[in-house]
Amino acid sequence: MTKQLRVMASERIRKIIHLDMDCFFAAIEIRNNPSFRGQPVAVGGTDHRRGVLTTCNYEAGEFGIHSAMPIFMALEKCPHLIITPIHFDDYRQESMRIRELMTSYSDILVPLSLDEAYIDVSHIPENPSKIASQLRKKIYQTTGLHASAGIAPNKLLAKIASDWNKPNGQFEVKVDQIAAFMENLSVKKIWGIGKVASERLEKVKVTTCGQMQQLSPNRLQSLFGKFGKELYHLCRGIDERSVKKNQIRKSISTEHTFSQNLKTLEDCSNKLLFLLDDLEENLGKHAESRRITKVFIKIKFSDFSRTTVERTGLNPSLKTYRELLQEGFGRKGQPVRLLGIGVRFAEESADRNQQLEFDLHLH
Repeated sequence: MTKQLRVMASERIRKIIHLDMDCFFAAIEIRNNPSFRGQPVAVGGTDHRRGVLTTCNYEAGEFGIHSAMPIFMALEKCPHLIITPIHFDDYRQESMRIRELMTSYSDILVPLSLDEAYIDVSHIPENPSKIASQLRKKIYQTTGLHASAGIAPNKLLAKIASDWNKPNGQFEVKVDQIAAFMENLSVKKIWGIGKVASERLEKVKVTTCGQMQQLSPNRLQSLFGKFGKELYHLCRGIDERSVKKNQIRKSISTEHTFSQNLKTLEDCSNKLLFLLDDLEENLGKHAESRRITKVFIKIKFSDFSRTTVERTGLNPSLKTYRELLQEGFGRKGQPVRLLGIGVRFAEESADRNQQLEFDLHLH
């Protein structure tokens, strides 16, 4: 039996749900302020000069507004946009209520953030689509918030499926539907395929997963290095990652692939402030309360080679990341296509009685 058939056989007993709250932060703000209903709403704080949006509702999306967009740009597109401050305590509280509802079905779950999680219900005899529907109904009855869900034999497909019938919907990809589902699926739906990677594939006339399946492992590796080996399986809907019970997050990071390569150290440095804003947001969003032990920066150069610089005992400040950037950029001095910054946490056993120790100063 080939590896693909073995994987497919093992997947028949896996039932994975990816639950994703619809416009979570904005939905909470609208629920708490009924006068906002039907209007374009975004969450992004009060600094309209240099702040970025955390999320927005679908009405705002109709104006071309999206998360991570600078606030000043969003207001240019929609001058009557309602921008609310970020209320992380409210978001955390609702996330905890939703997580309790999830664990009433299965304690094998991995929260990805406050508003989404994977749930493994393989051990439950009931139909997974019925479970997802019941869970979404309970969430709405308890919180007044809508959720969407994807159901599939693995994490890759479940996450893709959760976006299929948004908002307030669900979609299931069954084992015998995987081949047909992947055939015309855009390669952009695969995690790790961003704008630059999709443009690289377009040059070899590949825009769908079906077309990518025609490329050999060696060809994919020549295009994407080690990631090409993963893509060979991902484009076929094969994903062997399990949902690990009580999985502990070891790090949090943020990264961005640029449409045009950054040619100088100064160009790269100018992007750090926005990445740091995003990292601070993610630290709050994931509600971490663990001690930071390391900070790191990741750089991918124009030739797809990568380097990482990390240090122990430093705070995730702009000054720190500029120092790491200088060292990393100096290793090759080539144009940069991706920048990422992040933090690593102490092991749980060493961290249990300690407070989060970081200071996100911008200067």
